[in-house]
Amino acid sequence: MRQAFIDTATALIDADPRTTLVLADISAAAFEPAALKHPDRVLNVGIREQLMIGVAGGLALTGLRPIAHSYATFLVDRAYEQIKLDLAHQGVGAILVSVGASYDGSSAGYTHMSPMDVQLIDTLPGWTVHVPGHPGEVAPLLTAATAHDDPVYLRLSTQTNDIAYADAALLRPVRHGSKALVVAVGPMLAPVLAATRGLDVTVAYTHTPRPFDTTGLRELATSGNVAVIEPYLAGTSAHVISEALADRPHRLLSLGVTRRDLHAYGTPTDHAHWHGLDPVHLHASLTTWLP
Repeated sequence: MRQAFIDTATALIDADPRTTLVLADISAAAFEPAALKHPDRVLNVGIREQLMIGVAGGLALTGLRPIAHSYATFLVDRAYEQIKLDLAHQGVGAILVSVGASYDGSSAGYTHMSPMDVQLIDTLPGWTVHVPGHPGEVAPLLTAATAHDDPVYLRLSTQTNDIAYADAALLRPVRHGSKALVVAVGPMLAPVLAATRGLDVTVAYTHTPRPFDTTGLRELATSGNVAVIEPYLAGTSAHVISEALADRPHRLLSLGVTRRDLHAYGTPTDHAHWHGLDPVHLHASLTTWLP
């Protein structure tokens, strides 16, 4: 996904004089050819993530379309105040593109993990959040985001699904059943499909949890049983689901990264296991919950 972002952003900078890129050292080497060609629109501010967001806000105020990029923990967690003030409070948008979340960077320790990034962005109004599950989804999402001026968060991962679904801004059913609706966000589709094999459930996929497709949710949640599996903090979308189904009886299971600081390094596969997001643990959680 990261390479797809680099290739697409480089092409957009070449083709569109409004598109700009602000970096804080992360991926600077990969964008060096673009920086040499467009030194006025590819800016590296050094290891100053708050400044990166402030510069992006200033560029947006001039009518440019800035992309800011770093690890999620530096891009969102560290620079949240600037996102709140320099973008949201100023009424301007930018495209924030992250890597490393939730625990893709686990080999570097908790400093490089950010399972709370989407929940932080969700505290601010008007953001679109894309969580692609396949490299083939990155280019269309990024290209579409440069065509307007609204705030967009594009969350990239090293974990991927087997198939790209370009049409998954809305909930896209990929398996049909009768006992429950299981919504898989981004790269959670592959483990969810493995976990639900043999279960009588509908599995629906989305790479755009904000705005959440509440119309599709209401159409698919005919049983009243809804499970949402997200690759960030468990419960991040619970309020959206509950509000959308407030007028009908329903049961909700929210699975995602737990709020425990495990004080562990390990691999992304290890963390998926520890947080119950591997197929074996997901299957156990769903079968225990299903009526």
